[in-house]
Amino acid sequence: MNAVIPSPTEQAAQGGAGSLAAAGPWRIRADRSLREVADTVRVLLAPHLGMRLLPEGDPQDHGSEIVLTLDAPGVPPGGTVGVAPTGTPEPADEAYSLTVGADGITCRSRTPEGVFRAATSAAQLLLTTPPDGTIEALQLRDAPHYAWRGLMIDPARSFITPDEVRRVIDLAALYKLNVLHLHLTDNEGWRIEVPSLPALTAGRAASGPAAFYSVDEYRDLQSYAARHFITIVPEIDLPGHCAALRAALPDLPPAPAPEGLADRFPFVPPLDLADAATHTAVSAVLADVCSLTDGPFVHIGCDEAVGIMEDAFHVAVDELRSITEKLGKRPVAWQESSRAGAGPQDIAQFWVDVPMMDLSGSAEELAARPELTASGMTMEIVAALKSFFGPSDHDVERVLAGGGRLLLSPQSHLYLDRRYAPEVTPPGQAEVAARLGFPHYRPRDVRHTASWDPASHGIPDESVAGVEATLFGETLRGIDDLTTLLLPRLGSVAETAWSGRPPLWAEYRERIARHAPLWRDRGLVHFAADDVPWA
Repeated sequence: MNAVIPSPTEQAAQGGAGSLAAAGPWRIRADRSLREVADTVRVLLAPHLGMRLLPEGDPQDHGSEIVLTLDAPGVPPGGTVGVAPTGTPEPADEAYSLTVGADGITCRSRTPEGVFRAATSAAQLLLTTPPDGTIEALQLRDAPHYAWRGLMIDPARSFITPDEVRRVIDLAALYKLNVLHLHLTDNEGWRIEVPSLPALTAGRAASGPAAFYSVDEYRDLQSYAARHFITIVPEIDLPGHCAALRAALPDLPPAPAPEGLADRFPFVPPLDLADAATHTAVSAVLADVCSLTDGPFVHIGCDEAVGIMEDAFHVAVDELRSITEKLGKRPVAWQESSRAGAGPQDIAQFWVDVPMMDLSGSAEELAARPELTASGMTMEIVAALKSFFGPSDHDVERVLAGGGRLLLSPQSHLYLDRRYAPEVTPPGQAEVAARLGFPHYRPRDVRHTASWDPASHGIPDESVAGVEATLFGETLRGIDDLTTLLLPRLGSVAETAWSGRPPLWAEYRERIARHAPLWRDRGLVHFAADDVPWA
């Protein structure tokens, strides 16, 4: 059994073709038009192969080859559904075929994207095989189900340096993800330079190393992602989650709030987009972000706007959409945006309903959830959460009724800032398992994430924009924490996003176990959960 993730739809042994020695040395040979793809593949392989990877133009005539070619024979048809993150009317053709023979691995597709996806399968075949082992002669044929296959990371709450973001891009590319959603602003921080409003980052730049992305750094990250066929989608989370913006622009008035709310629960007042000064400031922010963004999408947030009247929230959503569209970008927003209406052009990120929040139904149930009581949860707070999130139970209906698309990110399975279950926690990682993850979520094992089925929500495939895992940063202290929560769970998310269905756990757990050396070679810390049979 090979360990490729996502597992290819079609796999056939090549009887009589022999096997391929993994030892190498290895060279990459590519069509002239694929020179840049070859360079990216070479950089991906370098941390693993070292001197076993021959430099371009090396005169040695022995060893094995990874061949990259735009050659259609044997490549399966497409059939991808969802929204293309590149903004094209039709999703990119990422279908590929891969052949392993005694002399090397040949990657074929009709497009550079498809060749790159094939090359990541070749890399996994090679890197999950011991250097003194062999790779079975075989042919793989595959194509993605969903066009949008994303990962959201949260530099707003826990800053991720540009070099660390590039490491995340490398990891995402190896698992055939094609969107990196950057949650750039929140109450805890503002992480992108806005030339029109330098106050948003001025304090951070003056106090030490800049904990935000400069214009040049943001552009460089987009270029790096594009070479891996990944689109960066920036998120400016408004009208709520705006404490960092308010700290920089303290004179902006609060949005109209329901009576008595401030006396019950603390909250940061959302922005009032009906106010002229607020509208001007937000327009300046979005103008700069849209201008700096190469991709076609900008995420405008619109979630959890605690402390705003319904009419004012509708105005805010309408204005945020309108400003973004006039600036030539297509807005993406969290599902709450549907309460201001939804149309065929809208993409709503589906993340929550009350049942998936897994809230306690009684004081006895709450007492049996130590992770909740330890975080200060009370039945009064439970009741408030059920009331506040009650409208979320109908957000999907609103989007579907308006003809919009849903980006699937259910909190129940794809929020990777969830603690690992104690029963699968190895002794050496007990402390980090207890520290990492949002305390209000029930801890789960790795199998739980791998069990998620996109069809379980009853959303027609034609109404699905794609799939995106999220990792919010409330408990992160650095890149090691981030990858501990990502790995090994990211593999099953990537497989489900690519294939459109969950993997079979019994065989998937054997495959993901073989990826640990790959992560170690890249210096990525993973969680060695006991429900995976690590080698």
